[in-house]
Amino acid sequence: MFPRISPRAYEHPADRGVLATMRAVPGLSDILRTLSGIFPERGERLMALASSIRVGEKQYPRIEAMRQECAATLDLEAVPHVFIDRNPVAHAMTVGIDEPFIVLTTGLVEALDDDSLRFVIGHEMGHVLSGHAVLRTLLLRLLSLQHTVSWVPAGALGLRAVIAALREWFRKAELTADRAGLLCSQDPGAALRTHLFLAGGTDTDEIDIPSFLQQATEYENIGDIRDSIHKFRAVEGMSHPMAVVRAAQLQRWAASEDYRAILGGTYQRRDQDRPAGDLGDDLGSAATSYVNAAADSTDPIVTTLTSLGEQLAKAGSKIGEAAGRMFNRGPDTR
Repeated sequence: MFPRISPRAYEHPADRGVLATMRAVPGLSDILRTLSGIFPERGERLMALASSIRVGEKQYPRIEAMRQECAATLDLEAVPHVFIDRNPVAHAMTVGIDEPFIVLTTGLVEALDDDSLRFVIGHEMGHVLSGHAVLRTLLLRLLSLQHTVSWVPAGALGLRAVIAALREWFRKAELTADRAGLLCSQDPGAALRTHLFLAGGTDTDEIDIPSFLQQATEYENIGDIRDSIHKFRAVEGMSHPMAVVRAAQLQRWAASEDYRAILGGTYQRRDQDRPAGDLGDDLGSAATSYVNAAADSTDPIVTTLTSLGEQLAKAGSKIGEAAGRMFNRGPDTR
């Protein structure tokens, strides 16, 4: 268990940068809540209550035990409700802002073993602890709104840009939640089995783990610009990272010193959080994570954009230095 653990202890750097910005802007969270208030959150909870099975001591007691364990592991102040929804598609999500709740489909519950299911529940609890529910719920509602304004070209274009940005953030938020799930299960193998299943693995005896993880390496290190364009087109509409790449990302974190330190009890507590004061560091670490990812990639578009960014940064630095010298010197009165 990790008493008073801060989500900053394990957040993916890119996710942390976005959330730190939100925390540092006065009233932004309230604005998002107001926008989301256009849609009835109470209605969503009522729909879950009326159409799904709420987990408790007398209903799915095995999952209820996992729910309590994961909430205790992350030291959540309130334990989110879990609902089991009849749906053959394996899926899990966290919905709501004021009182977030978790929905697991029967397709997921029937397919996973207990340890893998604990990882999934911990993953969703991680969304709650990090405060992802605000932006995630807003994303879901904007997606529903997109069809309403699609007949207005300008409105649809602006909305698409916002949705694309939110999706890029949420793909990183999923990596954060995976880390929370791993902290709850403390079993990298269970997490890997979950990702294997999401990728199409129906029988782990038929899967070679090194070969599976090698797929992620091959995907990340493509060298043909045509493949790079296909990657960008495919990822734009996705809210989750691709399963194979996601698995490799989490396994790398499971082998890191950061993960071992948390297990050993060395981690940031919530009372140590300084959202506004850490904004620069968080944005810096987010930028570094993108740069490092680009440095490790042979993707031609990523390499080109990184090189262009470096050149623009150098040019901007020179312009800034020149402007600074002019400001210090004062206006030329000759």
